[in-house]
Amino acid sequence: MPSGNAVEPAAVSRIGQRRQVVIPKRVFDALKLRAGDFVEVSAEGGRLQMRPKRLVDIGDDSLTTGEALKIRRGEAEIKAGRSKSWRTVKDELGR
Repeated sequence: MPSGNAVEPAAVSRIGQRRQVVIPKRVFDALKLRAGDFVEVSAEGGRLQMRPKRLVDIGDDSLTTGEALKIRRGEAEIKAGRSKSWRTVKDELGR
């Protein structure tokens, strides 16, 4: 089985009447795409480029440094008993 960085032989696909392009199965599978995934499409140097694009990756557990800091601060507030229920916050906001 080829690795994710291996160069696959070219595959040919046809552009349909509504400018739709079918991604060949072997390319689709090699990139681990699923129906509904997004791709970024660009043209450069007379070439069409398509790259998988994850707009929202629910399975990605990595946080930015700032997000991790906010979570740690929030957990410390909860442990110290300085937290409020969502209902209390909404009432204070007048909603």
